[in-house]
Order: sequence, then structure tokens, then C-alpha cells
Amino acid sequence: MNMTSRISAATAAPSPRRMSEPVNVGGVLVGGGGPIIVQSMTNTDTADIEGTARQVAALARAGSELVRITVDRDEAAAAVPHIRDRLAQMGHSVPLIGDFHYIGHKLLADHPACAEALAKYRINPGNVGFRAKRDLQFGAIIDMALRFGKPVRIGANWGSLDQELLTHLMDENAKRPDPLDVRAITREAMVQSALLSAARAEEIGLGANRIIISAKVSAVQDLIAVYRSVAERSHYALHLGLTEAGMGSKGIVASSAAMGILLQDGIGDTIRYSLTPEPGGDRTLEVRAAQELLQTMGFRTFVPLVAACPGCGRTTSTVFQQLAQDIQGWITSSMPDWKTRYPGVEALNVAVMGCIVNGPGESKHADIGISLPGTGETPAAPVFIDGKKALTLRGPAIAAEFKQLVADYIDKRYTPRG
Repeated sequence: MNMTSRISAATAAPSPRRMSEPVNVGGVLVGGGGPIIVQSMTNTDTADIEGTARQVAALARAGSELVRITVDRDEAAAAVPHIRDRLAQMGHSVPLIGDFHYIGHKLLADHPACAEALAKYRINPGNVGFRAKRDLQFGAIIDMALRFGKPVRIGANWGSLDQELLTHLMDENAKRPDPLDVRAITREAMVQSALLSAARAEEIGLGANRIIISAKVSAVQDLIAVYRSVAERSHYALHLGLTEAGMGSKGIVASSAAMGILLQDGIGDTIRYSLTPEPGGDRTLEVRAAQELLQTMGFRTFVPLVAACPGCGRTTSTVFQQLAQDIQGWITSSMPDWKTRYPGVEALNVAVMGCIVNGPGESKHADIGISLPGTGETPAAPVFIDGKKALTLRGPAIAAEFKQLVADYIDKRYTPRG
């Protein structure tokens, strides 16, 4: 095998998935070698039943398979069963995860209907309780999970780390002849916080198949190091995510870099993009970003992909940009209907290219593609279907005609037969 072949063989596929315990979260299987699950979180006041239900529904329509909601006070806990029921009226059964901090033990005990309505509880070992109350309050939440048959995510977080554990590890490190740097000790505290809490949950009686671990930090290299360590030292299902990832492209790039490397290593069973939304922005962006990461890496398919060139001096016309945007928007809006009418349509590949340099070649690789004329080229656009040139479009209606060809191709290829 020559060097090129060795490189191709080594990079052709991700590492085998790390085998973790399968966890059933309200009918959605996390871990156990199953599909990597996309989840998200609302930013509404959970006490606002209608507003929260609407946002959960929007996230579910966008493709979020699990949705976490804040349960921070009595009014929020009391609203949870009503949110579940309102979602059922709206035709959604997405599992709800309760996010508890500080007083989760009390809220679950005082609101058993909330405890029953949630599909999973999230506990932060850094603030579940302090000093003598920590074990008691942690145990109370685990007891509620056992009572109602719910799984638990034990989610350590860089911003709310168990300070007693961190201080202990720092003191131990200071005694070493070759002390590690503070960042390394903090990462180790993150790992131990999650794993010691999981071990305690098992001692109380919660099985490993009802425990999910997360250890979130805000820096890419720290996240990679922490999760590699957790993966080496346990078989729990793992939830990946960069905490406080940031806004816009920064948050998407940082999250994609960190989670992409871990997923390529076979680490991770469910993911979330913790993006800061712009004021009045669309919360579903984090769902689409997660789906696009999994799809572009080849782990899952969610929607048909549209390949489009970036444009250059050969493509001063904006026709191909407008067509690519139109096709992508049309596909996104059509998917809820297509999923029921055209099984397998999410695997469709469409190419919208801007000139003859790479256009015909890319179009041949797609299921259906078009190579629009670039600046100075003959105003003709060859269309390729299943790798072969099928026809050439000309004139002002090229965009509309190609869109119809795509619709016809989908109907012919994906309509169930028999």
C-alpha cells in the first residue's frame, strides 16, 4: 500500500463508536451504539406554559429529539405537566428533561406530577448541595428517579465545579514533586466530580443504564481532554456540548471543532450546541447546527444536502446563489411533509454550481445537479441526473425549471411503490 492509500484508509471513516450503556429517555434511546441524538434547551420562563410549549414544539419540529427545560422554582415545577399535556394537544411527544439546580430535591418532592411528567432529570453535582447536605440532597433526587423510573444526567460544569473536590485535588497536587498545572487539575476535578457522583447514584440503586454523564467546559481543547478521560474511565452514555459556546459563527465553529474531534474518536451519544441567540433570534439554530455536524460527518442524515460553490470572478451573476438559497429553503420547509410522503428523501444530494470549472463534475456526483453559466459563458445550464447529463436548460426560467426537475426527481425516486 502506498502512502496515499494509507492516508485514505486511515481517514475514510471515524473510529468505532465507544460502546456505552443504552439509556431510554422517554422512548428515545441514548447510547448503546444507537444513533447520536440531537437535543436542545428552551430559554423561556417555564412557568409560562403556552410560551414554553410553543418553543418546545418549534425545537421538536426543527429536529430536536430531546428538549431540556429549566425547573428552578415552584411555579416552573407546577407548569411541567401542563406543558407536556399542551404539547400532546399540539401533536408533539418529544421527551422533556428537567434542569435542576440547588433545590431540585425539594421541587421534585413537592411536585410529584412534575417528577412523573419529565423523561429525565439533570443534576449538577457542583450545586446539588453543599457540605453535609450534599449527599442527602443528591440521594433525594436519585430516590425520586428510582420512584418514577427516570434516568438522570449527571452534568458537571466548569462554571459551577465542586469547590471542595477541587480544593482537595489542588492540595494533593501541591504535595507532588512535579505538580501539574492548575488547568490540568481543574480538568481532573471535572472528571472526578461526574464519575464519583455516578458511582454514588449506582450505590443508591440507579443502574448504569439510567445514567448519562456530561462534563462541560467552554474551551475546545479542555473539552476534548475532559471527555477523552471520561470515556477511558467509564462506560456511561455521554452527552457532549461546549458550555457557553458563544454567539453566531464563534459558537458554531467552537462547538463543531470540539464535538467533531470527539465524535470522530467514537466518543459521544447525544449532543447539544449551547449557542447564545441574537436578541429575538431563532432558537432552532442550535438544532440545525447539530444536525448539520452529524450529517456532514456522515453519522446521520436529516435533510437533503445542497452542494453549492462559493463563487469567484467567473460567477459575477447571482443566479446560482439565488437558486441555491431557494432550493435549500424549499427543502427545509418541505421536509415535515416529505418525511411522511417520501421515505429516504433525507439522503438526497443536490448540486447548484456557478460555472463550468467544477460545475459539471460536482453535478455528476450529486443525485441531481445543475451547472449554471458563469460570466462570459454560453447561457446554457446542463442538468445531470444520477451521474448522467439529462438535458440543458436555457432562458430566463432556468431556476424555476430546475426546481421542478428536483420535485419530479423526488416524486419518482422516493414515492413508495406497491
